[in-house]
Order: sequence, then C-alpha cells, then structure tokens
Amino acid sequence: MTAKITMPLKVREQQHVSVFLSGAVQGIGFRPFVFRLAQELGLTGFVRNSTNGVIIEAEGSPQKVAAFLKRIPEEKPPLSFIQNYQYTLLDPIGFSNFVIRESDEGSLKSAVVPPDIATCPECLAEILDPQNRRYLYPFTNCTQCGPRFSIVEALPYDRVNTSMKKFRMCPDCAEEYNNPDDRRFHAQPNACPKCGPHLELWDAKGKVIATRREAVSQAVDNIKKGKIAAVKGIGGFHLFADAHNEKSVQLLRKRKHREEKPFALMFPTLKSIEAQCRVSPQERALLLSGESPIVLLIKKRKIGRLKAVANSVAPGNPSLGAMLPYSPLHHILMKELGRAVVATSANLAEEPICADEKEALQRLGGIADVFLVHDRPIVRSIDDSVVRVVMNRPLVIRRARGYAPLPVTVRTEGPSVLAVGGHLKNTVALNVKGNVFICQHIGDLQTEQSLQAFRRAAMNLQGLYATSPAYIACDMHPDYLSTKFAKDSKLPLIKVQHHHAHIVSCMAENRLDGTVLGISWDGTGYGPDGTVWGGEFLKSTLTDYERVAHLKSFMLPGGDKAAMEPRRVAAAILYELAEGDWKEFKDLAPIKSFTSKERKVIKDMMCKKVNAPVTTSMGRLFDAVASLMDIKQVLRFEGQAAMGLEYILEGARTDSAYDYAVDRNPDGGYILNWTTTVQGIIKDVRKKMAAPKISAKFHNTLVEMALDIAKRVGEKRIVLSGGCFQNK
Repeated sequence: MTAKITMPLKVREQQHVSVFLSGAVQGIGFRPFVFRLAQELGLTGFVRNSTNGVIIEAEGSPQKVAAFLKRIPEEKPPLSFIQNYQYTLLDPIGFSNFVIRESDEGSLKSAVVPPDIATCPECLAEILDPQNRRYLYPFTNCTQCGPRFSIVEALPYDRVNTSMKKFRMCPDCAEEYNNPDDRRFHAQPNACPKCGPHLELWDAKGKVIATRREAVSQAVDNIKKGKIAAVKGIGGFHLFADAHNEKSVQLLRKRKHREEKPFALMFPTLKSIEAQCRVSPQERALLLSGESPIVLLIKKRKIGRLKAVANSVAPGNPSLGAMLPYSPLHHILMKELGRAVVATSANLAEEPICADEKEALQRLGGIADVFLVHDRPIVRSIDDSVVRVVMNRPLVIRRARGYAPLPVTVRTEGPSVLAVGGHLKNTVALNVKGNVFICQHIGDLQTEQSLQAFRRAAMNLQGLYATSPAYIACDMHPDYLSTKFAKDSKLPLIKVQHHHAHIVSCMAENRLDGTVLGISWDGTGYGPDGTVWGGEFLKSTLTDYERVAHLKSFMLPGGDKAAMEPRRVAAAILYELAEGDWKEFKDLAPIKSFTSKERKVIKDMMCKKVNAPVTTSMGRLFDAVASLMDIKQVLRFEGQAAMGLEYILEGARTDSAYDYAVDRNPDGGYILNWTTTVQGIIKDVRKKMAAPKISAKFHNTLVEMALDIAKRVGEKRIVLSGGCFQNK
C-alpha cells in the first residue's frame, strides 16, 4: 500500500520529514536508491535499515521534500515492493549532509527478507568480459541480484548478519561498496576473485582435484564424458548429468532411486529451450525473471536435426521442466557445456536437498562422481521453484527459491502464530505483525533428514524474526509428524481441518473475506468424522466452515498403500458397483492386474472393513479412472496417474460428459454420486473408445459437478484449492 501525497505541505523555508517503509525494502538496493535521490534533490538527513523496514529522516525545502516523497514509490528499485509507507512532517533539526547510517538492531523483527535473485544482465556482462576483473568469477553480484534468503542469518540485512561476513572486502570491492554512484553501493554479498569465495572440485572421497577456473573446466569435462557432478549452487547442491546422454540419465535414475519422476533441465540459453519446447510470452517472461523458476513447458513434436534430450529425462511425459542459469556459476558452467543438462535436487528420493559439502560427500557419495563445491556457507537450503502457466497466469507448483520468504499480508495483525503445515509438501509459516512469512518448500516428512530440515526451518524462521509465537497451528491429523511437533512445543494449539486450510490460504492470497464456497479437491486430508476427506465443498469464512457437499465415499483397501496403487482404488469402486462380486469386471485392467490370492486379500479387507479406511478423495477417484483405462496400475511417484490422465488430453476436443447423480445427505448438504460416471467409463473402455476422449469426458464431468453444487449452494465467490487444481 502506498500513501497519497497531500499538498500543500506546511509552508516554511526548511521541512523535516520522517519516513517509515516496510515490505521488500532491504537487500535490493533500496538505501542506495534513497541516498542517490536525496543527493539529487539536495536533501540532508539519513537512511538506515531497521528490523522492521527502512527509516528515512530528510530535510530540505517543502517543494523538494514533496518531490522526494512522491518519487520514492514511483522510482523504487524494480525488485522492491512497499507494503506500508508512512511519513510525518516535523520541524527541521539541521542535518549537515545525507548519509547511510548503521542499521538499527530493534526488538520485534518484521522486515521482508528478499528471496535469492537471478543474475542481472549487468553482472552477466561483466562475467563474460575478459577485460573485467570479475571475468568468469562465479560469485559476482550487485544490489539487483544474487543470494539473499539463503545467506542471511539475522535481521537487519547487513553483511555482518550473512554468511559473507567471513570474507573481508578487498580495497577495490570496498570502494564499490562505499561509492554512491556504483551499482554495488551497499551490496552486502559484494566480492571478487581477490577477496571472495572460491571453487574446488573434489573426487568422491573429498580429495581436491582442481581449484577456481580449472575446477569448472574439469567438472564440465566429467559431465561431457557421461559422469554425474554434484554442484553446490545458491541454495544447495544440484546433480548435473548430460541430458542428451541416455546412459548418463539412466545411471542417475538408478543411483538416485528415482525410477520415472521427471527430471528438471537447465538449458544454456532461451533459444535452446525454444528449440525443444513451445514457449508462450508468459512462459518466456517467467524463464527470464528474477525468480528464474523451473517452468513446465510442452515439448515440441518435431525439432528438426537438433538432438532431443534423452527420453528418460521425462518418460511418458509431454512436458519438460526447464530453467535457465540463474547464478554466475551456472552461467559459466552452461557456457562451457553448451547443451542442456539434468539439474535435479541433490538428494535421494524423498530426502531434502543437500546444502553442506561435507554432508554431500556422505549423502551423495554413491550418486555423484565429482563434487564442485565452494566455501560460501549456505544458511538455509532452498530448492528450485516450479511454475506452470494456466489460463495465461502463473501457477506456482513449488514455492521456494525466488519466492520464499516473501509474505502474504493479512488484514488483521493479531498475535504471532507459527504454522507447521501438513505431512506432504510441507512448509512452515510465521505471522509477524500481519505479514505471514512463508519459508521455502521442505518436502514430504517421510525421512529423518526431512524431519530435521522441517525442525530447522521452524526454528530458523522464529530466529530470523526474533519472534516467540503465542500460538502454534497444525493439521488436525493426529499422526502427522508436524502435528506431533506442534503438540510437543507446549504452545497453545490451534488444530485446523486440512481442506478448510486450503480454502482459507487461497482467500488470504486473494485478499478475500466474508463467505465463499470453497471447492477443495486433493488426495487426502483428515476429516473430523474420522474418515479421509478429499472431494469437499466447504461454505467457508476465514474462521469457520460448513461441509455443504462431498464426493460419494469409497474404501481404500490397504490404507496408504492404495495411494500408490490405483488398481486398489479401482477395485474398491468396482466392489461397490458389484456389491462385493467382481465377476462381471474380470475383463477390466485393474482386476486382471491382481493374482487370485491378491484379489482375495483385498476383498477380505473390504468385507471385514479391516485396513480399508473410507474416503471421499477426488485425487483417488482420478487414480481409479486411470486404472480403469489401464494408464497406470502402480505408481512410481505421487500424482503419476492423475498426470497421465491430464497428459493424454492433448488435442482432445469434446463437450460430452458422463452422467452423475446428486443425492441428499441425511446429515445435510449433498453427495456427488459417481456411480453412473464410472459405469459410463467402463462402457467406453469396453467399446475401446480413444483414451483422450474418455479422459476429456471425465474432466468435463468434474466441471459439471462443481457447477451443479455451486448453483445449489448459491455463493457467488468460488475458491478452488488442493492438489487436483494443479491440473491444467
């Protein structure tokens, strides 16, 4: 929010204005900008960082002070944003000049820490200029780019509070840092080859093979020979492999225990991405942005004589996850490689990204052949963000580097609350004075390493903002490790229903209050009735909800195992249709995929209602349909079946949909009955209808269901949230 400048100011020869700004105003050149603007206008006074934002005291003529106040929001650095802009007009006190003062170490810390920002064009030009003293220097940065959240240890954002504090600037760097006319004026991570971090190449046992530029050259040689390199970047290690070398990619899959889940790719240039993928203007803007995320793009069917990336990069997937180099080190590596590489998070399956070189040797010793490391400590590990464009708007699939820890602003401040997230795709958030700071993506809490990363993130966020929360919020599920962490904290506990949290988060992001109809469709969420929810219509406010409709329930034989075996879900739905007898469905793929012994075990589970929880999950309905169509019977990664249903839609065109029923719930509200929907799908499968058309009809049916309930409930504002809505 930007305050209006009201004129005229009180008429006197000199005017003193005291200004406070909050938002993303630290670490992106805001103080140097204010300094230069004040110098241009001939004002005196000072600017300094505080733990809450930026404070300015300035004196000059009323006309110049008015121009100063007007130009700050109009000309602010492009990476900054102002949430709060307050000023007070005071009597002058007689400053002699304008200076940048030492930062204020206040008590409550609520300043917005900037995310890590991709290399700017000016720094890149220097890196590629043989005459520049930073030629091929992999830690080049300025006030407009470079590491931020990954290196900051405390607020305010000053060098002494970052992991760069151990590197003392040389005279040349210090001159830049102190020169108001220089792009690196008060650039906290400023460094050069003389005084900054440097590279080393290690073998798998940690022995130094090469240093500095030679380390890069040898790393490139290893990758070109088909070997796998662990590369320490801004927020952690990547595993690099030649994306055009099928053997190399397959080797990486085998070592990483990642059988089919797509790998992300780093391309040397935008042109090289456009040669392999279809790129819209919105997707191009994302690729070139300061956030520089992985962007999900559709592969071109024909690429001429150009060598395509290996099929095993994204098996059976029409998309590629593509990104451009976003750090100086990546630019240097990709320039020498001249080809696309797999650039996947350096970890074993389900573990968090590795950030420390000694830890990397232990955890990645069986994966990487060589390690390209550096001596700038990573304070917190951060994965790459993942984004796709839907309806010409960016949809963030994974919120990490480039986005975290930017806050969502809520209308009411209230007490500080630490929110510890769910079990899958975990992240942590902290509310400080109306700003909800959201940490980087942590991942699934399924391993000891991921649990440790979760605990570090929760503690780190509180430490960064020097805030002791008054409450802790958690998912209602009693067995989630994040819920157990919340209970052990001894703080007053706020338990939140999973799907209501989905809806309220979307409301907060879009600045909605009052009542909405929330449609929350996902794989799993603990319901207050003890069942597994996931196909929910919730009439919601920010504090409460009413369950007005849901999907007809079905069983999950094997419990969690059913989430990775769509055939089990299909078997359960067929069990309901046939009232316990599968004979009429023995020709269908899911039933055929089981042995007779397996069929008996699954039938016994459902008959005796043992290890067969009841669910209303839309995500599992997707799985069942994919199984009936024989797209996937057993998953290699979460969401694979639903992705398969989406992918085969390419080029499908039909307005047809399947029948469904809306039943009245005896407890109130409606039940979306999928019985005739599944019967129609079975009929089309048996007729050997083209799979894209069956998938299109199924998707159309879900749209009709959503519209039907929305009309019955009558709320004008509809909020869509949950994993199913990542489906394009």
